[in-house]
Amino acid sequence: MTAPAGSIRRNLVPGAYRGVAVTSVDGVLDEPALRSLLIGREAYRRTRFIVVRSGSRVAVVAVRKASEQPLFAPITGVDLLVGAADCAFVHDPEVDTAVPSALARAAARHAPGVRGVVVQGRYGHISFIIDPAPLRVTVREVVPPNPAKLLDQARRVLEVAEDLPPIELVPDTIDLTELAAQRPSEHYLLPCRGGGVAVAGAGTAYLDERPERQPWTLIGCERSQQIHEWFYAQRAPQLDICPRARQGGAGPVLTKCCLLEAQIEVDGERVIVPWGASLRQVTDALTELARQWEPTWAPA
Repeated sequence: MTAPAGSIRRNLVPGAYRGVAVTSVDGVLDEPALRSLLIGREAYRRTRFIVVRSGSRVAVVAVRKASEQPLFAPITGVDLLVGAADCAFVHDPEVDTAVPSALARAAARHAPGVRGVVVQGRYGHISFIIDPAPLRVTVREVVPPNPAKLLDQARRVLEVAEDLPPIELVPDTIDLTELAAQRPSEHYLLPCRGGGVAVAGAGTAYLDERPERQPWTLIGCERSQQIHEWFYAQRAPQLDICPRARQGGAGPVLTKCCLLEAQIEVDGERVIVPWGASLRQVTDALTELARQWEPTWAPA
C-alpha cells in the first residue's frame, strides 16, 4: 500500500545508507508493479528501503520482512514512499550521503521542488531525502575576517553531522568597516590584529598590544571596553560590534558573545556561544537549536 500522507514526515532520510538497497527493473514503477516485484523476494536483514530504478525514472519504497534475525528474509510488505513522478536521481560525488544537511543541499541544488531526491554521492554510496525542508538558522556574526568565523565553523560542523536534521545556514553579518563609516574618526582601536580590520584614511591601533592612549574610537564589544577601562582607567567612545545585541528577524539564531567564556547560553530563540568558540561548542549550539525547533526529527 502507499504510505499514508501523515506518515511521511518532512526531511525523511535513512538512519544509515547501508539500509538502502538499489535495484533496476524494466517496466513501470507504479505501486502494483512494485508490490508484485518485491513481495516474496529475499532482502538482507539490514535493508529497510529500496531505491528502484527503471531507465531515468526512480522510486523509493520502505519494506518489511518476515524476520530481522536471519541474514536474508522474504519481503512481506511494501510502502511506496515517493513515486517516480515525484522523484529524481542525482549523481554528485562530492556529497556525503550519510549527512542529512548534505542531502538537503544536493536536493536544493540539483532538483529543487522535487519531493524525493535519491543521491549517489561520495564513495558511490546511495541514499535519499523526501520532502526536504531544512531548518533555516540565522548565523549572526562580524566580518572581517572573511569568511565569518562562526558561519564557517557551523558549515564545517554540518559537513559531517550525521545526527542533526537538515540545516540551512543564513548569514547575517556586521561589517566592521561599514560600521566605522557611521562614526568617522582619525583613530580607531580594534581588539586585535586577528580580524584584519583596517579603516582607510584613519590610524588603527590594537588593544591587545596596549598602545599609548590616543583619542580613538573603540570598535569592539563590552569585554574590549572593560579591558580598555582596565588599561586606561576610563571607557572609550565606542562602536559596539556585539552580534548578540543585533536585533531583528525571527526564528532560530546562532550567534556569539564576548562575555561568555566557557558555556553556551540559550536566550529565547537564540543560542549564543563564546567568542572564540570551539567546534564542539558550535556543535552543541546547533544541537540545541535542532532540539528546540525540530524536536521530533530523527533519521528513519
